[in-house]
Amino acid sequence: MNESLHPAASDHLPAFITAPGHTDVLMVVVGIILIAAVLGVGNLYLTLHTLPERMAHRSQKLQFEIVAVLGLLALFTHNHLFWVIGLLLAMVDLPDFGTPLRRIAGSVEKIAGEEAARTTEQAAAPPATVEGPDPKADAPKSEVQGHA
Repeated sequence: MNESLHPAASDHLPAFITAPGHTDVLMVVVGIILIAAVLGVGNLYLTLHTLPERMAHRSQKLQFEIVAVLGLLALFTHNHLFWVIGLLLAMVDLPDFGTPLRRIAGSVEKIAGEEAARTTEQAAAPPATVEGPDPKADAPKSEVQGHA
């Protein structure tokens, strides 16, 4: 520093005090550290916030969507109960009822399709003649005459 020190100032000044008109290096360094800390903490918060969604990503589609909606509700409402519910739901493996039911439905449709094909084939085929006695021949004459 030059001779323009204030008369009440001590002879030894710390290194972070700058002369008038010069760049304050300490303020620039603290500003960079502050910006990096805010971005780092924000990144950590968002990574922690998406933990339930990343855990539920390997599960069923419906469970994943419910956990994702709970995560968004927790993010926008700042209600941590939604996040806790989403985390618990992501940790629980729900049984897969959809796949067996879809297989059953597919099998029933296949069976119904085969039966429908059989009935249409039978309807299209000429009626089979059955060899045997004529029911009108065995009936009494009065019944045959009454119906004629």
